[in-house]
Amino acid sequence: MKKILFSFLFLAASGFSQAQTSARRVQLVILFDTSNSMDGLIEQAKSRIWAIVNEASGLNYQGQTPTLEIAMYDYGNEGLSIESNYIRQQFPFTNDLDLVSEKLFGLRTNGGSEYCGAVISTSLNQLNWSADPADLKMIYIAGNEPFTQGPISYKDACRLAESKHVFVNTIYCGSYEQGVRENWKDGATCSRGDYFNINSNDRVVTIQTPYDEQINQLNIQLNQTYISYGSLGKENRLKQKREDDNALLQGVAVSSERALVKSKSVYSNGSWDMVDAVKMDSTIVGKLKDEELPEELKGKSTEEKEAYVKQKSEERTKIQSEIGQLGKQREAFIQEEKKKQAGQATDLKDDFGTAVSKSLKEKAILNGFN
Repeated sequence: MKKILFSFLFLAASGFSQAQTSARRVQLVILFDTSNSMDGLIEQAKSRIWAIVNEASGLNYQGQTPTLEIAMYDYGNEGLSIESNYIRQQFPFTNDLDLVSEKLFGLRTNGGSEYCGAVISTSLNQLNWSADPADLKMIYIAGNEPFTQGPISYKDACRLAESKHVFVNTIYCGSYEQGVRENWKDGATCSRGDYFNINSNDRVVTIQTPYDEQINQLNIQLNQTYISYGSLGKENRLKQKREDDNALLQGVAVSSERALVKSKSVYSNGSWDMVDAVKMDSTIVGKLKDEELPEELKGKSTEEKEAYVKQKSEERTKIQSEIGQLGKQREAFIQEEKKKQAGQATDLKDDFGTAVSKSLKEKAILNGFN
C-alpha cells in the first residue's frame, strides 16, 4: 500500500513539475487601420516588425523560451464589405514569420469606416486563444478615428477581452489629448492595457551599428543552409529571400534585426525546410519521395541524404551562433547610443514599434515572464 501511495505521489509531483515548466505562449494580435490616412503607420510597422519579434522571442518563463504566435487583421478599408464591418483577417495565429512579413508588406490603404469595438470582438471570437491565464495575450489596435464607431461597443469588447485574460493596447495616431477625447485611452484601461499616441507620419529612426553589415553577410550564408522539400518548398524559399529584400529596403538596421530573428529557434520552417523538419521528426528524410526532394538530393540513398542534412544543420548552427554573438555586441552599441540620445533629446517620442515593445515588456513581467 505504501509503495502504491509513494508511486502515486511521485507521479503527481512529476506531473505538477512538468505543468509548471511547460513552455508558455505569447500571442500577439495586431489590428491595423488601413483607411486612407494610415500609410505612415504601416511604414512604421514595416520598420519595426523584426524588432518587435526579437523583443517577444527574448522573453523567458522560468528559464524556458515561450512559443510565439502572431495574428493580424486590417479594418476600416473601403474595399471591404459592410457585412464584415470593414474587417479582414490577414492570417490567424501563426509562427510562420515570413508569412507575417509578406502580409504586412502587402497591406494597402483605402478610405472607409473604422469600427474599433467590432474588430477587437472579431479577433477575440475568431482566434484560437490560449485558455491559460498565465500565457501572455496581447491585442494592439492602431488608428485615428473615434473608438466609439460601429455597431459593437468597445466596452463590450473590453469585457470579452478581460474574460479571456487578453490585454487590449491602443495606439492612437494623433495627439494624446485627442486620443483621450476619442476614447482610445479608455479603450485600453478598461482591459488593463496601455494607451499610446504616436505621429504615424514620423519616419522611424533606426540606429545603425558597426555590426549590421557583418550580420547581413552571415544571413546570406544562413540562407544557403535551407533545403527545401515538398510541393511548396521552392516557393517558400523564394519567399524567404523576398522578405529578406523587403527588410533591407527599410534599411540595414531592419535587415539585421530580421537576421537576428532567423538566428533563433522562434524562426522555424519545418513545413518546407528539411533541417527544421528533422528536428521535429528524425525519420522524415527516409519518408520523402524523390519528387519531393531538391535536385541535389534526388537519387541519393537515405544515408547520403541524412549526411547532407546533418552537414547543413551543423553549418546553420555555427552561423546562427555567430549572428547571435554579433547581436549581443550590436545591442550593447545601441543601448550606449540611446543613453547619449536621451541626454541630448528633450522630446523622445513613441512610434508604432516602441509602443508595442514598451507594453510587451511591462505586461510580460506582470505575467511572470522576464
